[in-house]
Amino acid sequence: MIESLRHLLLSYSETESTEQRAQIEAEIWERFGTERSVLIWDMSGFSLLTRRHGIIHYLSMVRRMQEVTRPIVSAHKGVMVKFEADNGFAVFPDPQCAILAALEMNTAFKQENTRHAEEFDIRISCGIDHGRILLVEGRDFFGDAVNIACKLGEDLAGPGEILVTQSAIKDMPESNAFTTQPIQLTISGIDLEASSIERKAEDS
Repeated sequence: MIESLRHLLLSYSETESTEQRAQIEAEIWERFGTERSVLIWDMSGFSLLTRRHGIIHYLSMVRRMQEVTRPIVSAHKGVMVKFEADNGFAVFPDPQCAILAALEMNTAFKQENTRHAEEFDIRISCGIDHGRILLVEGRDFFGDAVNIACKLGEDLAGPGEILVTQSAIKDMPESNAFTTQPIQLTISGIDLEASSIERKAEDS
């Protein structure tokens, strides 16, 4: 399917016909378009840990991260799109599923870290957004929600932090599992309303 998308995108850029471009765009959205919540997580400490312990040490941690997070995604109705370096990329039917998955990941790593030496501790930062995207399941995805979730998870969230756009959760009912703390962020010069997610104390 990814080859079909690449072919359509190349055809879009090569044609000079506005009508044909509109037809190709419509076909792309018809075949690959969907509305999903995007969760992207990033492991913390790559440069420091690699310099201290070497790349094999860090890659072993990446492998453990993948093994821990994959079943959590599935358990919360999500689909893994891909792992790339020390990042994970997944989609969910709604923001609440994505948030609950991210919370469970943090809990799982806290438990994992008690069973390993400190230099093997894994901490992740998470970003979540919701919107219309292009999805090739098991291969890749594209869209504004992907870009925003990536910025939140990779650039702005700290270790153990979950950031979600306010637009993604504005219509979500209050949860018994977590609280939301509104914050203002700037991404690539764009002001963005978001929330920091924390598990409620009684569920910790």
